[in-house]
Amino acid sequence: MSTGVLIVLIVIIVAALVIGAVALNRRAAGPHGPHHLKRRFGPEYDRVVSRHDGDTKAADRELAERVQRHGDLRERPLDPAERERFTARWAAAQEQFVESPHQAVADADLLLRELAGARGFPSGGEYEEQFAALSVHHAEHVHGYRRVHSAAHEKQADTEEMRTAMIEARAFFDDLVDERERPRPKSKSRLNKLQLKGS
Repeated sequence: MSTGVLIVLIVIIVAALVIGAVALNRRAAGPHGPHHLKRRFGPEYDRVVSRHDGDTKAADRELAERVQRHGDLRERPLDPAERERFTARWAAAQEQFVESPHQAVADADLLLRELAGARGFPSGGEYEEQFAALSVHHAEHVHGYRRVHSAAHEKQADTEEMRTAMIEARAFFDDLVDERERPRPKSKSRLNKLQLKGS
């Protein structure tokens, strides 16, 4: 065998090994690889990275574990009567905001916890576990739940913080009740009017 043929064979073998290693690495990362997690969790990915002081590997491990624990969860649809009750309670919490912001935020926090439980998310009273499951399935708006939960348990929260928390929580509420399936209210609530003034 000539030296030229031997060199070509060695180059082919090395190239095959490199391609195989890259493919194996991608397969090992699987559907929970860093790029997939960033895409799946959106803003929540950045918050988790920040909480881990920029350590993306630690954030990836935490989020991959959330997906492993809660990724197979099937959300239970709400029946029309449940959807109507939750929608009426949300409207009442928004209306109450003008007179008693802290109570409205506390009611919204409780309502979101109960709504998540009704949809099939963990509801044994542990906020962190429920939040982790929700973040897997509603990552785009779950920060609204975090904001309203924090405001509800923060004695020193000012009115503007609570108003912002309620607005962000509304997007999460709509995501959970799936606004496309429920009738739109005929008039804007007083909180929504406040939102327009504050914009």
